[in-house]
Amino acid sequence: MVWTIPNILTVLRLCAAPGVPVMFLYFSRPWADFLALTLFVGAAITDWFDGHLARLWKQESRFGAMLDPIADKAMVVIAIFVITGYSGMNPWLILPATVIVFREIFVGGLREYLGNKAGTLKVTKLAKWKTTAQMVAIGVLFLGLGLATLDVPLPPRVGRVGLPPGTTWAGIATWLGLFLIWVAAGLTAVTGWDYFRKSLPYLKDAP
Repeated sequence: MVWTIPNILTVLRLCAAPGVPVMFLYFSRPWADFLALTLFVGAAITDWFDGHLARLWKQESRFGAMLDPIADKAMVVIAIFVITGYSGMNPWLILPATVIVFREIFVGGLREYLGNKAGTLKVTKLAKWKTTAQMVAIGVLFLGLGLATLDVPLPPRVGRVGLPPGTTWAGIATWLGLFLIWVAAGLTAVTGWDYFRKSLPYLKDAP
């Protein structure tokens, strides 16, 4: 394996995934929330750069192609576990989170079973949008968690736009994050079904 810059970025993203819960182990809140948010956003940005640079510099490799989706899934799943734990097990969050985790496990198992035929399950543009939606939603939810510990209210004049009294920045970020995570869960379910549909011809028993 050649240590190209795209491959190094991918490895760093994979290492950043377990670093998110570590922030809550060594730092108090809200520092832990904002440090986890910074780490997650920084790692998410590398998801675009490693693939872009690999294509630009013609440094695409089998190692990078293998590790890139693993790093993405590790980031998303670990961050979701942290957020659901610190959100008081909110059912409006647990349901879409369950869909996302189930799909990642299902598709991962499907690829493993297909073995050499897993190339038929190529990453689609919709799947890339799914990953982007997941990362944006998780980033906003992390922001909501951090703001919740500060409990900063909105300025009084903001009430003129129709928001209920007592609305905080944390509330806005949390509800926006929940909306985005439901959108991400919908895209996740659609792409999971698409992969399953494409794999059906390889799952039939020989006559």
